[in-house]
Amino acid sequence: MSPVAVPAGEPPINFRAHEIRAANLAGARDDFEQMLRELVGAWYQGARLIAANPGDWGIDVVVGDLAGQIVIWQAKYFMPVVTVAQQDQIRDSFASAMKAAAKHGHRVRRWILCVPASMDAPMDKWWSTWKKKSESDFDVEIELWHEGELRQRLISPDAADVRRHYYDPYRPAAHAKLDRPGIVKVDPDTLTELETTLFVRQLREADYQQVSSAKLEFFNAELLAREIVDKDVPGEVAALVEADATVHGIWEATFNEVSELHPAATKLPGLHASVMKQIRGMGEAWPSDLRSTPVHRCGMMHRIVEDSRAGWVPHWEEVASTHRGDQPVKTAVPVPRAADAESAEVLT
Repeated sequence: MSPVAVPAGEPPINFRAHEIRAANLAGARDDFEQMLRELVGAWYQGARLIAANPGDWGIDVVVGDLAGQIVIWQAKYFMPVVTVAQQDQIRDSFASAMKAAAKHGHRVRRWILCVPASMDAPMDKWWSTWKKKSESDFDVEIELWHEGELRQRLISPDAADVRRHYYDPYRPAAHAKLDRPGIVKVDPDTLTELETTLFVRQLREADYQQVSSAKLEFFNAELLAREIVDKDVPGEVAALVEADATVHGIWEATFNEVSELHPAATKLPGLHASVMKQIRGMGEAWPSDLRSTPVHRCGMMHRIVEDSRAGWVPHWEEVASTHRGDQPVKTAVPVPRAADAESAEVLT
């Protein structure tokens, strides 16, 4: 029997791509929402996001006149399946949109929930019942764009650019692979000196007993940063600033999530491990002009902690303040951080 030929075509759409692109769940939600605006815009003129400032009137993407009739698309990055646990979030989002419409004088003609997954059987039954009742109560059309509907729209010719931008597994062939810097071993005297740093103190506050790998990561990241600042190549300086901002964003989003799970805790279990795992796994999301290894990438996080911009316990700011009062910040590899900050100001 001859083998079955598989026709060539576009790569399959994987909605997990948002997590890979953004490197964390909070970023994936924002990325999915941005994709949705562009997808809606492929069919409807005037599709736009509504920024939360402080509230977004229960709207993610809208078409229409907020002084008249509108259609709302509500993005919910539920993965890998939509379950009954998400019912309250859906109800709350719809209720917010209806409340804002009543308060501000516009009419919601259609409300469309967009999720990159399918509903399980109990959730599907609940959705059908809730949809009929809500349509009757509020005189509004309610639709569901689940993963199948989203894929169907993304593979249409009108949305080709949106699909390619967000879901095609492109690999930049135009850039030669940069040589990665080697890892410099830390001598015993430097290891002892690094014990007085703020980033080590923050780890100790979180009850970390073994910190030798953290010292190695920090030491090598400092060497890399100093080299970039000394050479002053614009592309590399920009990549250093981008990496710093990206890593800090990963910490901030994860810190907020863990803090919500443990609001009264004196420790934040899993915070350090989760942040470092996300940073190590960034892959091609890492700035391409910044030659580095996972050791350097994790060291970038320790640099941020050393700069008193992050920590591993709820009271990390107090720890940083106390440390600065006790002794000056002293690092084994002094890096002109003012130059980093100055570059950041220019680039922003």
